[in-house]
Amino acid sequence: MHQIKFLFFGILSIILVSCGSNSENSDGTESLLKKANGERYYGGILRINESEYIRNLFPHNITDAYSYRVASQIYEGLFKFNDKTLEVVPNLVESYDVDGSGTIYTFHLKDSVYFHDDKCFEEGKGRKLTAEDVKYSFTRLCTSNSNNQGFASIFKGVLKGADKYYEATKNGLTPDGGVEGIRIIDDLTIELTLVEPNSILTVHLARPACFIYPKEAEDLYGQDMRIKAVGTGPFYISDVDEEVAIILKKNKNYHQKDQFGNRLPLLDAVTIQFIKDKKSELFEFKKGNLDMIYRLPTEFIIEILEESEPGSNGEYSQFELQRSPEMATQFISFNTQSGIFRNNNVRKAFSFAIDRSKILDFVLNGEGFAPGNHGITPPVLVNYEIEKINGYSLNVDSARYYLGRAGYPEGKGFPKITFYFNAEGNRNTLVATEIQKQLKDHLNIDMDLELLPFAQLVEKAINGDYEIMRAAWLADYPSAENFLWIFQGKDVPRSAGQASYPNITRYNNTTFDRLFNRALYAGSIEEANRYFMQAENTLMNDAPMLVLWYDEGYRLLQSYVKNFPNNPMQYRDLGHVYFEKPEAL
Repeated sequence: MHQIKFLFFGILSIILVSCGSNSENSDGTESLLKKANGERYYGGILRINESEYIRNLFPHNITDAYSYRVASQIYEGLFKFNDKTLEVVPNLVESYDVDGSGTIYTFHLKDSVYFHDDKCFEEGKGRKLTAEDVKYSFTRLCTSNSNNQGFASIFKGVLKGADKYYEATKNGLTPDGGVEGIRIIDDLTIELTLVEPNSILTVHLARPACFIYPKEAEDLYGQDMRIKAVGTGPFYISDVDEEVAIILKKNKNYHQKDQFGNRLPLLDAVTIQFIKDKKSELFEFKKGNLDMIYRLPTEFIIEILEESEPGSNGEYSQFELQRSPEMATQFISFNTQSGIFRNNNVRKAFSFAIDRSKILDFVLNGEGFAPGNHGITPPVLVNYEIEKINGYSLNVDSARYYLGRAGYPEGKGFPKITFYFNAEGNRNTLVATEIQKQLKDHLNIDMDLELLPFAQLVEKAINGDYEIMRAAWLADYPSAENFLWIFQGKDVPRSAGQASYPNITRYNNTTFDRLFNRALYAGSIEEANRYFMQAENTLMNDAPMLVLWYDEGYRLLQSYVKNFPNNPMQYRDLGHVYFEKPEAL
């Protein structure tokens, strides 16, 4: 078990007096809650926790939810998601136009957006954002380098000239004229030309790979942009204690106001701790040292649910319980390019051997939305009929049949394998132990378990240095495409050992790719979903992954935390969060 580390570098005192006198704290944050318009309040420090440390805050290299949740408070894109409805709304743009062909987008930037104050700028003063910054960020997204994991999902095959530019930069070249489809009209106007119409371009422009950052920051920090983040968001990074905590402070020059005319953000600061043990996290929450806990300790779920019922006077009745289905799927990833899981029959045997309902009901105590008996796409998307996706459920006879077809009757001769996973409290450990037991009971297969830090698990996944591992996918936009695109085969390297992202299974099927691409260029969402479902059925027949369950988001909030909605993406806009009147604290 990890030792719990507490914060002694100047923030513990802030936490204790965050709603006290009207003097300033030692770090300059204001401690008194001050009345704002609309019965809201300025001030206070929101204290939250992540069970895994961030991997990378650089926009083009954000590949995990933990990093995304931190980075989205610091950086912004031309568009963003509404944290209540997940609707895509303009952010850094004042307005935009689309020509009659549907391929030329003209974006008119706000004239009031400034980057955070940072030493990368002259005299440390953040300058105004211009169209040149958008061009620079998007051009870098079209540039081949080891820190760019976002190009394939955003601009490849979409933005005119992007593929050509990317291929040229693989050889270290910087083509004259830049990317053909990016053109500056004036300081506050930029034009993007697409290869063909794309109905979800604005959705892509809200994703983390399209966050805008200044050239000065990359020139100064280079690889250190993993943690040296300079953006235009409601908060900026104040302090980082690796693996322990990150402090975000209020950006006083932030350009957004709420519907009542209040300048955002309302909070003075956000502290993000990294307590890995969920029971310790819950203990800190109950003591009042955290303002929100996301994902509950498995052994406390039933008690928390019972005591949160209306009219209950239990220990947890004083808190707000939020729960909703998530656009998230927990699964086991097989390396289909090398090793034992190249064999489709082995993958099917494993898929039939797991009792997902038992895991959900007894191991997780119900902390999930549904067992993963269909596809990779969770059952939360409108007009996507998941019941038509042919997945897997426990069938021991079928499991043993396919293992025999693979050449391992009754598990005889099956090689010892190692299952890699990260802890996320103790939830993943409990699940991994149950999977290990079920494979032994149902298939007579021995499997070792190896717990890894999250960042190391991601590296193994991308580099193909595994046979079987725990994985999950949390959507960063609401579409079946976001779950299926991670299995496209066109970018999978031919040889093992080369990086493959996002397709960590290294799955490659031309029929799947063809159906997926037909969906992308469909004339309507309904038509697109029909092709997506055909593609997903092809995918599940090949079983490059074993779907475990579809997630449900459980959160506990202190009663004074307001305007912090739970949503299926766990997308968080902390700029709108506020604390209620001081008497409630």
